[in-house]
Amino acid sequence: MGNWKISTRLSGAFGLIVVLLLILAGASLLKMKDMSDASDDLATNWLPSISSVKTMNLLHSDLRLLMMEHMINSDKNSISKIESAIQEQIKEIEKTQKVYEALITEPEEKIAFKSYLEKWQKLQAIEKRALQLSSQGLDDDTKIALERESKPMFDSMGNDLDKLVKVNEKGSEDSAKKSNAAYKTAHLQIIVLVIVALGATVALSLFIIRSITTPLNYAVEAVRHIAQGDLSRPIEVRNHDELGTLLSTMSEMQTSLIGVVSSVRTGSESVATASAEIAQGNQDLSSRTENQASALEQTASSMEHLGSTVRQNADNARQANQLAQQASSVAAEGGDVVGQVVETMKEINTSSQKIADIISVIDGIAFQTNILALNAAVEAARAGEQGRGFAVVASEVRALAGRSAAAAKEIKTLIDASVDRVGQGTLLVDKAGQTMSKVVSSIQQVTDIMGEISAASTEQSAGVIEIGQAVTQMDQATQQNAALVEEMAAAASSLKVQAQELVQTVSVFQLGGNGQRSKVQQRPPAAASPATRPTVRHASALPAATAARPSVSTTPPPRKTAAALPPPAAPRTTTAQNDGDWESF
Repeated sequence: MGNWKISTRLSGAFGLIVVLLLILAGASLLKMKDMSDASDDLATNWLPSISSVKTMNLLHSDLRLLMMEHMINSDKNSISKIESAIQEQIKEIEKTQKVYEALITEPEEKIAFKSYLEKWQKLQAIEKRALQLSSQGLDDDTKIALERESKPMFDSMGNDLDKLVKVNEKGSEDSAKKSNAAYKTAHLQIIVLVIVALGATVALSLFIIRSITTPLNYAVEAVRHIAQGDLSRPIEVRNHDELGTLLSTMSEMQTSLIGVVSSVRTGSESVATASAEIAQGNQDLSSRTENQASALEQTASSMEHLGSTVRQNADNARQANQLAQQASSVAAEGGDVVGQVVETMKEINTSSQKIADIISVIDGIAFQTNILALNAAVEAARAGEQGRGFAVVASEVRALAGRSAAAAKEIKTLIDASVDRVGQGTLLVDKAGQTMSKVVSSIQQVTDIMGEISAASTEQSAGVIEIGQAVTQMDQATQQNAALVEEMAAAASSLKVQAQELVQTVSVFQLGGNGQRSKVQQRPPAAASPATRPTVRHASALPAATAARPSVSTTPPPRKTAAALPPPAAPRTTTAQNDGDWESF
């Protein structure tokens, strides 16, 4: 059974316990069923039978009393009621007889009940005849004769009923004894089965505990030796259960630990040598990084000067663009004024035309007035002395009309001359407006070109600023790299020390063979010159114009301690490298 799985042992033990419990439960249920059957038989058969027999006995006594009352009573109404009561009593007796007959189980009981029924039939015949005679009126002798005839029948029936009671009482006693015997048997069986189950449970528990704890104690002892560094003690696998699998796995783990410790011992010195070479390479890399930082600083200064020049060009282009926009605005305003002048000249020309028309009307009126004055003078001459005064007036009117016509002609001449000059001025103003429009368009083109120049200068200035910021960030990153290189050198030195400590640590493991702890020869650490820490330059050392650049944190990343460095995955052979290999780092 030592090769059985623990699950099989536990399942078998618990299965056996369950089987014992099932046997115990089954036996208990069977005995409880026997007790229940006996109780049911007592409650549903014997006790109801006794009750029915006693009920019939009482009913017979009542029937006998009714018969005697019927015989001694002479009132017809009372006799009729008594007869009805007798019939009801007979029905009740027959009903009780049927109930009892259904409960009969014993042969002796059947014989006694059959005898009782025969006597009951005879008694009914006697009672029927007695009722008929009693209805006709009986004398005392006849009553005594009927009483003597029915009394033995009643007594015999009572004896049969008493016998039935005794039979049922005996049956009820037997059922009670049977139930008691079933209880005692069940009690004894349960005690025996419980003792057997407890014994089997204790035995199985001790067996399972011993089969589990013995290999476990052996495994604990083996683990204790491994924890103390003793890997030379072999682990024996005696069983093939889960604990045997555990011991087999522990043996594999011990073999793996032996390989790992051997590999660690072999690779520790290689790690120490490689860490010394890494420290030397980091020192060279630190020096080159410092030179690169100086070159980047000079580049940043040059980019700063270039950015200043580009910003000045952008400012000049911006001012020229503003002046061009102002000139364009002034030219546009001049064009608007010339347009207004052209409109005004057109209005003056229109007004002059209207004035010329008015003068023409005045000249026509003067001509007509002259003709009317001439006609008036002719009429005055015809009138003679009476028209002389009128002729003088007509002459004056004619003279005034002539002067008005002459003045109108002069005004018309002047107006015509003015209209001609206004027309010429309008043409000149139109030409001036067209010329001004061309000037405004040219100035607008110049303004657009200057705007493009200004935008290009602004973009160029922004690009130069971004380049300067990038160079500054590269400078800061280079300084941080220099600090990291120094940290790497320190970490390499720490790694070397830890490699030596690791060799010392793994020397406590016993790997078998002669059983002695292996000693690894410790060699003194190679003297490595510390890496020169480059001078860290701050942003304040750059030209003042760099203040406009976005701030970039110059704080180097947090220093990692040597203990946080991951151990080597496998030992490796370190070869010497020249300085050119570090240039690609």
